Amino acid sequence: MHSDYRDLLKPEVINSISGLELIARLVVDNFLSGLNHSRRVGAGMEFSQYRAYEPGDDLRLLDWKMLARSGRYYVKQAEIETNVTVKFIIDSSESMAYEENGLTKLEFSKVIAASLGYLSHKQGDALGLFSLNDKSIFHLQPEVRKQHYLSFLQKLSQIQNQGKWPKNPAVLEKFHDHSHREMIFLITDLYEYDTEISNLINSLKSPRNEIIVIHLMGRKEIEFDYSGTVILEDLETKQRIKVNAAEARKKYLLQFNEHLKKLKDDFLASNIHYHLFSMEDDLNETLQFFLKNRTSFL
Repeated sequence: MHSDYRDLLKPEVINSISGLELIARLVVDNFLSGLNHSRRVGAGMEFSQYRAYEPGDDLRLLDWKMLARSGRYYVKQAEIETNVTVKFIIDSSESMAYEENGLTKLEFSKVIAASLGYLSHKQGDALGLFSLNDKSIFHLQPEVRKQHYLSFLQKLSQIQNQGKWPKNPAVLEKFHDHSHREMIFLITDLYEYDTEISNLINSLKSPRNEIIVIHLMGRKEIEFDYSGTVILEDLETKQRIKVNAAEARKKYLLQFNEHLKKLKDDFLASNIHYHLFSMEDDLNETLQFFLKNRTSFL
C-alpha cells in the first residue's frame, strides 16, 4: 500500500478512474487521520462533523467530550442538515498543458478536484463537474447518489486540453443554480488575454454561493527559476520569445507580484476566496482550505 500520494502522481495513473480514486482516497484518508490525531482545535481545523456552537443551536447536539478536551463548545455537525452543492470548474484551455516534473497543470487539477470531490462525497454533498475552453464545454450536473462520485471521476479523467478560455458569456447559465446553496471551485492558471476569466468568476458570485479560486501555477512560473537563455512559448498562440533569464527575472517578478496583488484585491472586493497553489505544494493545504470555507459557509 502506498503511503505517499506523490508516488502515484503519474499521467497514466491520474488519467484513469481507478488511479484517480486511489490517489484521492490516500490524500483524504491521510489528511483526516492527521486531523484526528491533532491537538489543534479551531474553525476549519477539526473533522467536518464538528462546528463551533452558535446561540440557538440545540444543546442536545453539543459534544461534551470535545468540551472536556478543548474547553470550547462544538456541535455534532453530522446531526445537522448540511446539504451543500459543490461544483468544480476546470480550466481546460491549452495553457493548462504547461508541465513541470512530468505533470501538466490539467493533470494536477484533476488530482485536486478528485481529492476535494472525495472529501465532499464523504460528507454527503452533491458533486458537479464542469470543464471549459472555446472548443468544448462539458458539464456533469450535481448529484448525491452513491455511484455519482465514480461518474465524476470518469468524466474528470477524460478532460483534455483544447483552445483558449471562452469569451461567450452564455456559458454562465450552465453554472448557475439560484435555488440551492453551493460552493464553486474554479481551478485555473488565470492566464487571460484581457479579463475574460476574471469577468466570468465575478459574474458567478451570488448571495447564495461561495466562489473559491484555486490559482494553479508551477514553481518555475512563480519564481522564474530559469538560467541562461530560454525560449518561452505561449501554449495557446504558439508564439515564442527568447529571453536572458538573469536579465528578465527582476522585471518578471515585479510585474508578477503586482498582478497577484491586483487579483487578490479584486476578488476580495467581490467577496471571492483566492488561493495561490504551486504544483509542488502539499494537497493537505487545499483540503484544509476547503474545510475552513465549508465550515464558515454552513
